[in-house]
Amino acid sequence: MTPRQKISQDSYDAVIIGAGPAGIFAALELLRKNSWRILILEKGFDMPKRRCPVRGEGLVGCEIGCRPCSITCGWGGAGAFSDGKLTLSPDVGGWLVDYVGRKGLAELISYVDSVWVDYGAPEKVHGFDHDRIEEIRQQAMQAGLKLIDDPIRHMGTDRCPQILQAMRDDINGRAEVVTRAAVEKILVEDSRVSGVELEGGAVIRAGVVIAAPGREGSGWLARQAEDLGIEMVNNAVDIGVRVEVPSIIMAPLTNVLYEAKLLHYSKTFEDQIRTFCMNPDGYVSKEAYGKVITVNGHSYSNRRSGYTNFALLVSTQFTQPFKEPLTYGRSIARLANLLGEDIIVQRLGDLQIGQRTTPERLARSTVQPTLKKCTPGDLSFVLPFRHLRNILDMLEALDKLVPGVNSRETLLYGVEVKFYSARLKLSAGLETKIDNLFAVGDGAGVTRGLVQASAAGVIAARAAAQKLS
Repeated sequence: MTPRQKISQDSYDAVIIGAGPAGIFAALELLRKNSWRILILEKGFDMPKRRCPVRGEGLVGCEIGCRPCSITCGWGGAGAFSDGKLTLSPDVGGWLVDYVGRKGLAELISYVDSVWVDYGAPEKVHGFDHDRIEEIRQQAMQAGLKLIDDPIRHMGTDRCPQILQAMRDDINGRAEVVTRAAVEKILVEDSRVSGVELEGGAVIRAGVVIAAPGREGSGWLARQAEDLGIEMVNNAVDIGVRVEVPSIIMAPLTNVLYEAKLLHYSKTFEDQIRTFCMNPDGYVSKEAYGKVITVNGHSYSNRRSGYTNFALLVSTQFTQPFKEPLTYGRSIARLANLLGEDIIVQRLGDLQIGQRTTPERLARSTVQPTLKKCTPGDLSFVLPFRHLRNILDMLEALDKLVPGVNSRETLLYGVEVKFYSARLKLSAGLETKIDNLFAVGDGAGVTRGLVQASAAGVIAARAAAQKLS
């Protein structure tokens, strides 16, 4: 892919690879420090041109395979069309605490949150009714669940692109942004980064390179790391289902917390299961990782479905001899795609008695799917027994906290897989062993959400600024 717009120079102070939250916040922070010459390279489209031919009516998915995919890459990254949740707890959204400590991360989260608000994120934060939260925490403990404190600022799928566009407008003219420009490789001379080579062969020199390719570019970054001899460690892979119930069932939690982060250790295997990405009055959606289709969910700021959806995920950390968690997760997702022609939906009651959900059974169910294109089927043919048993144990525990979740009418969609990239070995400033080469965000395996990705960009930019000064 050659750039669709001409790059004005062949040398810059800093090149940022990727224009997701990590790359954007790295650029914003560098611009606050000095008027350095900054180039942002993004292989996807600019925000106004990010259009998916199959996106609409609450659906986020892909059956066409556009390259680049406008849902997962482009200005704003994969978060541009996400639910737009800013999770404001150091305990959620990544592993930056390993680099800057809990106090340092809390300060960074407060800082990047204020930046999001400056560009249009809503003032309201959910999760500060301490008396009610403590009551929920006690009830959760009695049910064998652990509630994680997680204040949330919710932007909404409809508002998130507007806020990211406001950042784009502010950066315009102060840093050079080139879209449809894919980086072939990172260039290094004498153990020091020297620039990047684009697809097509053009070489751009740089004093500092900040790699922020997002999850879409995680495989590319892993290959770069291997070529450059940068050590990597596999993160866990999360595999599970998305649950959909009437909003009134979850209201005791969502009215107070908006999103309840709950942990449970299954009674059968003592594996950890967690809730993830809870969407009050939201919609179940799809997302593509190459040719693999997985299930997800989102919600709008001004549109209600009457249903709440959330994921139940089982974390698996592989050690010896198997070291390919992403391959494992993709193989399970592909099996669901094969059996269900992408996403399978099953009534919980059917799963519990060992029968497949048919179109006829689904049609007479009191809970109707918000994901209109899905296939009634049997998730027991897809999920490993251990994962399935863990999920059923979690639903039983949740039902003690919010009665009605473990209903036969509850819908389960599969599969949901979270592919967390291999984590590069990095310094406290997120610098690799290659001098002046930084790696940040979800693609570097150090974050898994908008806020910590933004914070990672700030960390790297501050460290890079010291190098450039």
